Amino acid sequence: MMVNVKGRNIEITPALKDYVEKRVSKVTRYFSDIKDISALLKVEKNKQIVELTVNAGYVLLRAEEGTKDMYEAIDLVVEKIEKQISKHKTKLTRRFRDSASFKSELVVPSKQEEADNEEFKVVRSKRFPIKPMSIEEAIMQMNLLNHSFFVYIDAEDDSMGIVYKRHDGNYGLIQPDIKK
Repeated sequence: MMVNVKGRNIEITPALKDYVEKRVSKVTRYFSDIKDISALLKVEKNKQIVELTVNAGYVLLRAEEGTKDMYEAIDLVVEKIEKQISKHKTKLTRRFRDSASFKSELVVPSKQEEADNEEFKVVRSKRFPIKPMSIEEAIMQMNLLNHSFFVYIDAEDDSMGIVYKRHDGNYGLIQPDIKK
């Protein structure tokens, strides 16, 4: 298994690459077949940011963390990925208690057995009318409501869209491809 380490606005030194590979190797013990692990290290203003993506075939995990120290950001992003793995393992364990295929895909280390057993719980449900509008109107409406995302119907092609505010202050657009 090879870890793909890339840098943006930073030179990846051999020591930094070795540290990333050493820390990320902890994640490999959870899966029997990891297809790809990529780490993007970048510097923006005074912040050292690490994005980590783990492709283990049937599950794709992604985490991002930014601090003033690159090594601390690497440690924190690996902790986030481990927490995601733990939640995923708990969910799968409940769903497939005795499935042999589950046991061959996911290797469970003993010290993570009693990890966070938090369930996903819907605490509020909301219905609202959706009217056709442009992307600019949807962004304006999202900002007026002080939300981090907004669902709308595109006035031009009647497709559903979701605009969201990114961590860098820009906006993103998600356009679902609904297959029937």
